[in-house]
Formats: sequence, C-alpha cells, structure tokens
Amino acid sequence: MTSLCRRLNGPLDDQHFTGHFYRMCNCWSELFSLLTGGKLRPHQRFIYFLMILMCLCYGLFHVWIAQERNWIIPLNYNVGATTNDRDNSRGPEHKISIDVTNKTIQKKDDNHDVESFIQDLAPNVPYEFWLLANASIVEWNHYLYGAYNDNRTAIQQPVIRILGMIDRIEPTVKSHCLLWYDIAKDPFVTPIVEYKYVWNKKWGNYKQGLLQPYLMTCNLPKQDDLTSKGFNIDQLPASVSLTEKGCEPPTNNLRINNIVPAVKKRFAVCVKGLDFLQVDMSVRLVEWIELLGLLGADKIFLYELEVHPNISRVLRYYQETGRVDLTPISLPGDQPNLPGLRHLYLKSKSINKWQNEVIPYNDCLYRNLYSYDYIALLDTDEVIVPRLVSTWNELMENVLAGVPSNKSPSSYHFRNVYFWDDEEHSHVWYPDIPRHMHMLQHVYRSYNYTKPGSYVKCFHDVQKILTLHNHFPFACLGKGCYSHTVDPETAHLQHYRGDCQLKKNCDVDFKQHLVKDPIIWRYNEDLIARVDNVLKEIGFLKESDIDNHR
Repeated sequence: MTSLCRRLNGPLDDQHFTGHFYRMCNCWSELFSLLTGGKLRPHQRFIYFLMILMCLCYGLFHVWIAQERNWIIPLNYNVGATTNDRDNSRGPEHKISIDVTNKTIQKKDDNHDVESFIQDLAPNVPYEFWLLANASIVEWNHYLYGAYNDNRTAIQQPVIRILGMIDRIEPTVKSHCLLWYDIAKDPFVTPIVEYKYVWNKKWGNYKQGLLQPYLMTCNLPKQDDLTSKGFNIDQLPASVSLTEKGCEPPTNNLRINNIVPAVKKRFAVCVKGLDFLQVDMSVRLVEWIELLGLLGADKIFLYELEVHPNISRVLRYYQETGRVDLTPISLPGDQPNLPGLRHLYLKSKSINKWQNEVIPYNDCLYRNLYSYDYIALLDTDEVIVPRLVSTWNELMENVLAGVPSNKSPSSYHFRNVYFWDDEEHSHVWYPDIPRHMHMLQHVYRSYNYTKPGSYVKCFHDVQKILTLHNHFPFACLGKGCYSHTVDPETAHLQHYRGDCQLKKNCDVDFKQHLVKDPIIWRYNEDLIARVDNVLKEIGFLKESDIDNHR
C-alpha cells in the first residue's frame, strides 16, 4: 500500500493540482479495490460512491480557486498539430519534461538578500513553452522557443531561423539542424551557419553560465538536393530539431512558422510579457487598445506572464474579436515561473528581465514576416501619436516623403515625452470626459523631450530587420541598420508615467516645466464611445453609468 500511494508525495501547487487530484482518486480507488478483493457489497458501493464524489468536489473546488486567482498556465496547451497555428509551434513527439527536485528554502532573516533567496528557490520551478535541446550539445543548455522560415528578398537564400537562449557566450562548436519534411521519413541535416547574439554585451550579464538570447540560422537544402530526392523545389520543412553532430537521435522538435496570408496588412503592435499580477489595469488597457485601433493598428500581439483576472477578461474579449493575439510565455531554465516569485525575480534583476524580453519581441517579428509592413514594439503606457494627421497610414505617407533619396531606413523612430499621471491627480478633472479615460484626462506633459535616441520607439520595416530590442534594431539585413528620426512636430511617443525611468534629475529636467498638450482630444468622441461599448459588453459598466457621463 505504501508503494501504491508513493506517487502522491511531493508539493501541491495550483499549476499542478489536476495531476495530483487524478492520482489521489486513482490511488484510493485501487486501495479500496484491493481491500475488498474487487467485489463490492451494497454498503461498500455506497462508500465507494461517496469517495468518488468527494474527489470530484475537491477537484472542482481547486479549478474554481485557480481560475479566480488566474494562476494557471493552460494545462491543455497543445504542442503539435498544424504548422500555421502559433499555439502548435512545438512538435508533440519530442517535448522534454524536466524533473524538478523538491527542496524547501527558508528565508534566514529579514536582511536576507531577496535576489539570492529567489535564485535559491528558482531551480525548483519548471518552465513551460520552451524546449530543452539535448544537454550533451557541447555541455551547453539550449532552450528553444520558436522556428521560422525566412525567405525575404533581402537575403541571398531562404533559411530557417531558431530563436532561443543558451547559457554560453560566443558559441564556437558547430551544431546541426535536422529539417523534417512531411513527405520524407528522414530529415535533411544542415549545419548552423550563424549564432546571432540578440543582446549588447556592454549592457551586462555577459558571462558564461548565464542564459543569453540567440537567433540561430540554418540554410535550407539546395534545389538540386531536393529534386534528387523527388521533392518539389518549393517544398518547405514542417519542423526542425537541433543536435550537435546531426546523426544522433533528436530530443527536441519545433514546428516551423510559415504564415503567408492572402492579404498583407499595414501595422502590427508587439507587447512583451504582461506582468500585472496584483495591479488592475483593465480599463486603461481597453482605452489603449481602442486608441491603437483608431490610429490604424491592424492587430496587437501580446505575451502573457501573469495578469489580474480583470485584465484577463479584457484580453479574452479582444481575442474573440480577432483584434488581439495572446500568447502565454514563461522564463526558460532555472528562472522562477511561480506567480509572485517570478514577478519579484524580474523586478529585482533588471538585466535578466530585459534579456528575456527580446524573445517575445523577436518572436513577434518572425511570426509576422509576411503579414505586416511595419511592427511597433510598445508598452501599454505608450502611444505613437501623429500631430499633423489622424492615422498612422497618413503619418507614414508624410514621413516617407521626407526621407532622403539616398537613404533606405530600416526603422523610423519617435522621440519620447512624458505625460504625467501622478497618484494625487493634482490636475483638474475634465467634466466632459469620463474619469476612467486615463489618457484623455492626462494632457499635461513635460516641456522637454528625453534626449535624442533615448527611450524612443519605432515603426520597424519588417523586410529589413534581422533582430531587435525594445528601442532599436540590433541587426538588419542588407547594408546595415539606419533609423530615420521623425520630427516631434510630426509625431511623438506619448509615455504615460508617474515618474521617470531614471529618477536622477527627473524633477529638474522633466517635472518642473509642464505644458498642456491635448492633441489626443481629437479622438474624444470616437474613443469614449468605443471604450464604453467594450466596458459594457465585458460587464464593467452598466448602461445607466454610460448615460450619466454622456
């Protein structure tokens, strides 16, 4: 009996209660069957029925609790089906499960360093949505996130890109890609021709043993090699595996993203992993999404770490309308993924946070190589606002007309200016604007812009970018990166904050000299109507509330 129920040992958390619940019921059912010899009398059947009912109630209670807390990464996250489905980007046959050792960590005292405390606990927390390549690859750990077909006109030949993190700097030992085709039993083996570092070593964490973001590149087979095996020259691989020598059995498999829509759209917005476990930004998020829609954003791609339940309701609503694409994401390796603990880790280790953020940014780029002309990497408190026209389409027509003929920009960047939203709300309330319209109510900004090139955001030309980060491209195709500066009188980045990102000299440089800038009020009528309609549909506002402030 002890061995029968041994599988129940170990910690129970909200992310893994389903398996625990199933094992508990199964264990007690087997135990009851052994004790009764498999033959149940009427009173034993009644006891057995009560036991199953208790298990069911226990499980349903934990489902309700977990959903209320919004702590669950979807347990039915499908890892393999169609090539064009983003949720199915990892092959089902080779996904690696990591055994986690149970270990209890106690905080020694109040002065115990938070970072080391988190690091001590981190190895006990599993990651999701990543694949661990075989650790025998030159003793490096490769955490693979996504694979993409890149056939842009700016490159000499089509390639497969693999985005991931490696716990080494400057990889030198060759590894190989195994390209799997639907019509072939065996893969094509090609070497990795480039490890592109998706970071600047001057920014920190440039150490062996720390996870580093990389974009790996493998060439596709030559046309002669394809035709010699009876392949159509236009045939593309469905998935890719990574091994060291190319001949050993693979332990990983990534579906290759190759989405080519019938119609190419204009603008996509990419947002890093949302981390709002305790803060309810739901109403502000609705205003932000609706404003981007008025400006001309065709779709918003968001990544989700952990969010408040009200934010989750908003995101699910927009998912159903097709205006938002929401992708769950986690941290690879030994980094923590328990809600709350992960938030503390990212807050206390800024460089690690920024390095992790380049993964969703570049994933968003490569998922949309053929779907949009431009992508913008924005936070939910930022908006690129045209000053002379009303939409991004009109804005880019004006900007492109002013680019010198001898220049071919890879991106177009907008100067950053702070719009202050202090907690005391020291400015006046505007009676014709509902108080829940945060951006419309906050129209006082700093007179000074941040320095040129500092905290800017861009429209990136998707056909020219190789890798990028929050503010600028890291690397570009062709002749290199050139970012065109857009005059602040034409458009700027409105950044809604309570304080400067760098607090030193914040008051002197930015807070003491304010100007009223209500350019956003040109969208008042449409924006208020749109936001109120969404809040009503979600259930955040009643019809009577809307009538009262109109």
